[in-house]
Amino acid sequence: MIIDRLYDEVQKKGNVCVGLDTKLDYIPTWMKEKHRDLDEIIFQFNKTIIDSTNDIAAIFKLQIAFYEAYGIEGLLGYKKTLEYLRHIGVLTIGDVKRGDISSTAEMYARAHFEGDFEVDFITLNPYMGFDSITPYLKYLDTGNKGIFVLLRTSNPGAKDIEYLDVNGQSLYYHVGQKLEEMGKDYIGKSGYSSIGAVVGGTHTEEAREIRKRYNNMFFLIPGYGAQGATGKDVSLYLNKGNGGVVNSSRGIITAYKKYEDGSRNISKYAREAVLNMREDIGFEGRL
Repeated sequence: MIIDRLYDEVQKKGNVCVGLDTKLDYIPTWMKEKHRDLDEIIFQFNKTIIDSTNDIAAIFKLQIAFYEAYGIEGLLGYKKTLEYLRHIGVLTIGDVKRGDISSTAEMYARAHFEGDFEVDFITLNPYMGFDSITPYLKYLDTGNKGIFVLLRTSNPGAKDIEYLDVNGQSLYYHVGQKLEEMGKDYIGKSGYSSIGAVVGGTHTEEAREIRKRYNNMFFLIPGYGAQGATGKDVSLYLNKGNGGVVNSSRGIITAYKKYEDGSRNISKYAREAVLNMREDIGFEGRL
């Protein structure tokens, strides 16, 4: 199952998920001048990050909005990046956060589990109802695809809805219980399900309870670094050092900007950022 492959990647490489949230502002001038087409500029920058970190990062996540914003050429850059990651055998998350009625969800599933935008995992929003998730399950049945469903997110506004009291407990716990039930059909040899959850690393108060309740759920953990979560914070969501990947985007792909010689050493500083992040989370202690 795909979740077993991710589990094994974490065991070998650590918990880092590199977020390729690429903006033109993040790309040095010399690279923009070297490549004429926008899609190639985006791809070459992404490739630089990928080539310098793929042996020490478990998975790469592309937030599609950063590519949609640049129109067709941006999406071509997205496509090229995914093709390259597939070519070198690296796992991918399409951070698309879809959530719509079942007939529409069927087409979203086709768009992101097949064809030009194919990835290994996608993110989904369950708050329209669980019939918005079921159309994706036929892809999970193959064992080759997985999903990360929004559970308790890292943004301040999460408390507007996710924390609403429902029968004495926060709404997100009801969502988690339903995801756990759905996930029982997709548990791999690792003990984790291909139906995982997105849990924000910036909220640590409930971290131990979430990990305890959903022991078979693999977590995608945003919020590290630029959003304020520390290695100690996010490690609360792990289970003996596995069971989750921790995303960092700006902290890795713009790490070079902190240094005078950075624009010509993107690879060096991206790699250093990932190595430092692995150590901060505690991976080096597990080697």
